[in-house]
Amino acid sequence: MSKKIYILDTNVLVHDPNALFAFEGAQIGIPAIVLEELDRFKTEPTGRGRNTREVIRRLDALRSLGSLQNGVPLDNGGTLRIILLDGKDLPKISLDTQKEDNIVLLNALALKKSGYDVRFISKDLNARVKADALGIVAEDYLKQRITTDTFYKGWFRVPVPSIVLKSDYPAILKTIQKEKDIVINEFVLLESQHNPHNYSIFRYVGNDKFHKVKLPAFRWPLRPRNAQQLMALDLLLDPTLQLVTLFGHAGTGKTFLALLAALHQVLVSNEYKKILISRPIVPLGRDIGFLPGTLDEKLHNWMLPIFDNMELINHLSVTNAHEQNLQEKKRARSKKPPKHKQRKNHKAVTKDLMSLEDLVESGKLSMEAITYMRGRSIPYQYIIIDEVQNLTPHEVKTLISRVGEGSKIILTGDPYQIDSPYLDFSSNGLVVISDRFRGQRLFGTVYLEKSERSELSQLTSELL
Repeated sequence: MSKKIYILDTNVLVHDPNALFAFEGAQIGIPAIVLEELDRFKTEPTGRGRNTREVIRRLDALRSLGSLQNGVPLDNGGTLRIILLDGKDLPKISLDTQKEDNIVLLNALALKKSGYDVRFISKDLNARVKADALGIVAEDYLKQRITTDTFYKGWFRVPVPSIVLKSDYPAILKTIQKEKDIVINEFVLLESQHNPHNYSIFRYVGNDKFHKVKLPAFRWPLRPRNAQQLMALDLLLDPTLQLVTLFGHAGTGKTFLALLAALHQVLVSNEYKKILISRPIVPLGRDIGFLPGTLDEKLHNWMLPIFDNMELINHLSVTNAHEQNLQEKKRARSKKPPKHKQRKNHKAVTKDLMSLEDLVESGKLSMEAITYMRGRSIPYQYIIIDEVQNLTPHEVKTLISRVGEGSKIILTGDPYQIDSPYLDFSSNGLVVISDRFRGQRLFGTVYLEKSERSELSQLTSELL
């Protein structure tokens, strides 16, 4: 019987330095060319560079156990060795042997021809395809993998007869709590069987109790447009929660809702001293290169989505207030309502809203680069980190650990649109953190499934 060996591709080690010890009782092989690739990545000031340095440190520590060329024992019962094959020992194949990925495959093929049962482990889809063409068993690195079907959404839907929704605390909640694996701060969407627009939302708060979710009382005439947005606001406005994640496709309102809740709690209820906003600097498409100007001027370009959302909040507030005033005037023509029931006029409704520039000038809002967040402690602030799907779990861990006393951090993003070439749905920081924090009392999450940006935006998400 041939001896099994797992050949690890460079991208696996960069993705997870713990992959060295993830194959219990097995023999692990790392081709020498992988070390050359790691050597190139180690100086990068990125998540890839940090993970690379961690892998190199662990390999260096293993040298004390013996010769890496001959193989060293691991605590999990396996062994690890560096594969050093001479060029003449590598088989001839019709692939470009100048490419490092192909040299890794040649090492795997050489071991297979020498009698090993080779398993090639790679995060690179095309490398796995080429391995299969060479007759090598190829697998993805799937440890703790989270799929689009199994990720934690933060809520689930239960169809019920409409009569059930008339109760403030439906009896079916007790049945749900007993029969379903519900965790703290998870939402139950009780939805009419015949009318999806007729629903009630309850959040499980532990100890067999549910909290009924109600419309928030904003000073501005703005309200959620769907059930998931209402869930999100319930979490965003709850001061007992220190970490909230919002994710969904483009146009679902993630950043809008986070900014709206932040404005309310900083300008109206005074629960936090200021808003801090940051986004990873990962370009969509080809990078345009160096941007001139001061740090604030450079950040302006990356923060344009925040400006857009602030303008939208102002626009909707003014528009909705104007519509309310027209309705009030129309009612007044027929019968003037009592003075205490009159709504605030347009100026009163929108008086607390300021432009983003005014908020920055007044010290109520700051926009900062994620690069400079390490080492800080941020107290009494409402922290919004946008586009978190482009951050690694380690980078998100670093950000969360910056949260000081009295602060709250909101992570938003779309794990279906990842611009970083080294992350995917299961490995990005947003999805991983949401999965790891599931069931923690200080944490809540909502997956927003419906786009509210425009019909075209919704159609794009569905078709493309």
